[in-house]
Amino acid sequence: MDGSKVTLGRTAGLYAGAAVLRLALFTLFPGLPDLLTGRVEISTPVTSFKRLQEGLFLYNHNVSPYDGGVYHQAPLLLPLFSLLPSFATLPIFTYLLYIAVDLASASALIKIADSGEAGSSALFTSPRRQKRWSGFIVAAVFLFNPFTVATCIGRSTSVFTTAAILHAIAKAVAGAPFSAMVAISFASYLSMYPLLLLPPLLLLCYDRQPTSRAVKSGYQFATTNIGVVIAVLGALFQMSYFMTGSWEFLPSTYGVQLTLSDLTPNIGLWWYFFIEMFDSFRSFFLAVFWLHLSCYVGGLSIRIRRQPLVVLTLLLGLFAIFKPYPSISDASLFLAMVPLYRHVFPLMRYTFVIAAVIMYTTFLGPAFYHLWIYAGSGNANFFYAITLVWGLGLSLLVCDLTFAVLRDEWEVERPEMVGKDIRQI
Repeated sequence: MDGSKVTLGRTAGLYAGAAVLRLALFTLFPGLPDLLTGRVEISTPVTSFKRLQEGLFLYNHNVSPYDGGVYHQAPLLLPLFSLLPSFATLPIFTYLLYIAVDLASASALIKIADSGEAGSSALFTSPRRQKRWSGFIVAAVFLFNPFTVATCIGRSTSVFTTAAILHAIAKAVAGAPFSAMVAISFASYLSMYPLLLLPPLLLLCYDRQPTSRAVKSGYQFATTNIGVVIAVLGALFQMSYFMTGSWEFLPSTYGVQLTLSDLTPNIGLWWYFFIEMFDSFRSFFLAVFWLHLSCYVGGLSIRIRRQPLVVLTLLLGLFAIFKPYPSISDASLFLAMVPLYRHVFPLMRYTFVIAAVIMYTTFLGPAFYHLWIYAGSGNANFFYAITLVWGLGLSLLVCDLTFAVLRDEWEVERPEMVGKDIRQI
């Protein structure tokens, strides 16, 4: 009993520290939120708080928020923010909402970490599983990650997607597939791309079913849960239709991501490529880019079937690199999941290079953007070059983590190879 009280006290202290840090940054540096909101590393056309304010203004004046061609976010975010007091007069309530969402994400992370799923799944048990960090440490890494803090202070709406994804995974490892499907449906409604997480999430839910009410048939289990996702998304779309009075939110919210009609610079790989693309080839390369993003889902789900949580983690890393409008929020979500695999860290080979590249781009990215936009002494190539290096750093981390996980599996199958180098000739 005393141990649980100590744990609760530590967790409460962690939450309080994270909340105080964010409140201090909001209140002691009043210009910081607006500064970060305007940064392309934090705000994208589909997550920008400034664009949300524009849509909210139109919504509160009984004008369609999608008339101006600026608002590209989910319609149901508008009634949520309209319930809060005016941001111009009482911004503290908006600040508290974002802080609460961050803490909710950390709570889900604690549940995922303490479940032990990362080291011991239903079909695979790592011999290194004892080397792991507690949920407290994993949550602390997430809450005090500068990327997470900057996203919260910049008030990007991607924090809601992050919370929904983490809660979907937490419910899956807890053996609550219905709640997991509802959470991933909300995440997909907000950002679309989380729908690609559905196959590994279904595998995780299937593996973690409670014995008392387990469904033996994989086909029946998948069909039922996909039906739940379709029903929840259908309900959300119908509510959005009643709120806006038309279906125009579909092309404005999801069509923009599918067609990349807004080419605002970001830390991704798409915007510069399609600025330079001839219109006659645009549709072809859009299909190629989306095919590339989605093709990882099937391959990883089949190859690492025994560890579906690993698949989810790797996909989050790939989305942070290859989705149409990525931001540092996507990187912070991926980096929040990586500490779950403390047991395979000794098998990773390029940790110093990865850390150096990510830090290098974190500091030089804003500098190169300033040279391009404000100083006028550079061009778009400056900023795009550093985003390529950023993508390289995250790609190295995804590849190195994949290698470590597969090496861990391989050493269980081939114990005589433990500690020996692998060379492909």
